[in-house]
Parts: sequence; C-alpha cells; structure tokens
Amino acid sequence: MEPNNIVLNVNGIEVIYNHVILVLKGVSLQVPQGRIVAILGGNGAGKTTTLRAISNLLAGERGAVTKGSIELRGERIENLSPADLVQRGVVQVMEGRHCFAHLTIEENLLTGGYTRKSKAEVSANLEKVYTYFPRLKTRASSQAAYTSGGEQQMCAIGRALMANPSIVLLDEPSMGLAPQIVEEVFEIIKDLNTKEKVTFLIAEQNTNMALKYADYGYIMESGRVVMDGAAADLRTNEDVKEFYLGVGGGERKSFKDVKSYKRRKRWLA
Repeated sequence: MEPNNIVLNVNGIEVIYNHVILVLKGVSLQVPQGRIVAILGGNGAGKTTTLRAISNLLAGERGAVTKGSIELRGERIENLSPADLVQRGVVQVMEGRHCFAHLTIEENLLTGGYTRKSKAEVSANLEKVYTYFPRLKTRASSQAAYTSGGEQQMCAIGRALMANPSIVLLDEPSMGLAPQIVEEVFEIIKDLNTKEKVTFLIAEQNTNMALKYADYGYIMESGRVVMDGAAADLRTNEDVKEFYLGVGGGERKSFKDVKSYKRRKRWLA
C-alpha cells in the first residue's frame, strides 16, 4: 500500500445493530487511489455491512458505527449523510442492482447524474457510460424491468459512474449472473479502472473472479479481517485456495482451524 496515496482509510470500526448486535469487530482496511480492492468472504462475514458503514447507509437498518473512524483523503466521514458522501465522490452500487423498474435504461442512468449541474457534463458522462457498456446503448429505451440481470448490473454501475465518483463501492456484482456475464462485467470494471482511473472497493463472494481482477484483497470472517495481501499472493496462498477457491481436500472450514496462521489483529491496536 502507498501510504500517501490512500483515498479511503477504515480504522478499527465496530458496527452494532439494534443497540445490541455486534456485527463488525474492529475492521480496518485501506483503498489506494486508482486501485481495485476486494473484500472477500462468505455470507455473514460482514462485507455488506462494511460497505454500508462507509457509505453511511446503516441507519435504515438500525445500525451504527460505534467505534473507530472512516476517512476519505484524511477527512472523517462517518457522520456525513449518504447525499453528502455522493457529493464527495463516494457512490455505492447495492447488492441486487435496484434499478428503477418502470424507468428506461437511459432514464435510470440519468438519475445518477443528478448531482451534476452542467447538462453538457451529464451528456458527456452518458456517452462515456455507453462507450464502456455498449449493450446499454442498444437497450437505452427499454424499461429496466424487461432487461436481463446482466444488463441491470451494467446499468447500476453505469448509473454510479454518472456521478463522477472518486471511489465506487460494489456489493456482490456477480450475484445471480451467468459466469460469462460475470466475466464481462469484471472486464469492464478493469477497463474503467485502467483507462478512467476509477477506484473500486468490491465486496464479493466469488473469490476467484475478484482476485483475478483486484490489486489487493481483505478476507473477512465473522465481522473481522482475518487475512489481507496482494491479490496475486492470496490466489497462491494454500489456505485461501482450500477455503475460498475450492482447491484442496481438507476438512477445515475456517481460518480458525489453521493453527499455524497468526491473525493480524490490527483492530486491537
């Protein structure tokens, strides 16, 4: 990690739901400018809650960050509203896509540009989205409800890009999509990162796909980060291969079962 190039810095956050359920237990992570960072883990690991904490979408589920801090370019943001965060360039694409079913694809995209005051800028952003998602241009006048899951996922990402984000939080972009479409979506994400320098933080269960395209990864279990490292290193790590990539015939089900593994307990620092 480049310490002077960190866009997002999450420092030992705890999240509690309904004033009693501790979900995140000291999560720390960093996202450098212009990189793709993946948060990996199974259901209930805390991936979505981490993204919601960053984008301050916890209140609707009676959740709150009770300890730690979240910084965007050195500025504390955990108490800012979701609207304020969008203005500062933090945009989240929710799990399940959440396109407006009754609107056309183009109308959905235009809703993402509501923070842009210049019509010329909105028009230029729309054309840029169509450049990276040509399939959306062919379906521009179709109602979102009558498009495929892959097209809706592309629409959701494109809608986020309309706000000129400095960092995009993607929650389970592969969920419910055919493998070929997942590959296509991740190829576009990589193109946006390489050519447009868009920074991504991706929460994903598809570990193999995420580590193929990410620069760095954090593995979560039960609300904690249990391992992190360069994506290339995680892909070749024997325990990661066994637990998350489906390689190996052991019976261990968790990193807790690896006696030789020493957790990097930064949340206790």
